[in-house]
Amino acid sequence: MKQVIQTLKRTDAEKRIPVLRLEVDYELATLHDAMIAEDIETMNLTKKRLEKLRQELIRLEA
Repeated sequence: MKQVIQTLKRTDAEKRIPVLRLEVDYELATLHDAMIAEDIETMNLTKKRLEKLRQELIRLEA
């Protein structure tokens, strides 16, 4: 039973990783735009979202 659960989790992770990478790309583009506009508030919010995405990506790739 444990192997079935682990297999399902791996499959979910394999599907989530490409989506996470797209989300990271989008947030990086948002951060770039905020930096150009010198929008400190948006930069800080985007950095927080990027950190959460980074942590999730690390967990899934481990």
